[in-house]
Amino acid sequence: MSKTRIMVVSDTHGNNMYLNKAIEETGTFDLFLHLGDLEGSEHFINTFVQSKIEMIAGNNDYMIDYPSEKVIEVEGYRIWMTHGHRYQVYAGVSPLRDAAIKKGVDIVLFGHIHKPYLEKDGLIILNPGSISFPRQSDRIPTYAIMEIDERGEISIDIKRVN
Repeated sequence: MSKTRIMVVSDTHGNNMYLNKAIEETGTFDLFLHLGDLEGSEHFINTFVQSKIEMIAGNNDYMIDYPSEKVIEVEGYRIWMTHGHRYQVYAGVSPLRDAAIKKGVDIVLFGHIHKPYLEKDGLIILNPGSISFPRQSDRIPTYAIMEIDERGEISIDIKRVN
């Protein structure tokens, strides 16, 4: 197993300026995950991202042929990608956690709330925030870099776009 670097973004809503900056800042990565509310960003991503890409649809993606959620496997970890709007994530992550346990996943990635969130308590629950329309107090666009090292250990860094 070699080190795997994953870029995780959500909620671009068709505004790709900060996404472009984040891709430039990040450099190389092995996998790009978008957690929904693309609203046209899928064209930019498919053109400019030079890695494997996995995308799901969010609650604002009406004319898009992507699933609303999916489970992928990366380096032996089961990762559930969901936008989160069907799990009442504005009220907290309990319904999301319960669903993740039922699905037997190791990592949950979600969007929708436009605020970064990270919980690492056996199950990893990550929201990278919004790359275009952040709602946390500083309003700086965010995304996440997740790395799985040679020993299978996971590190997650929530990054701010400069």
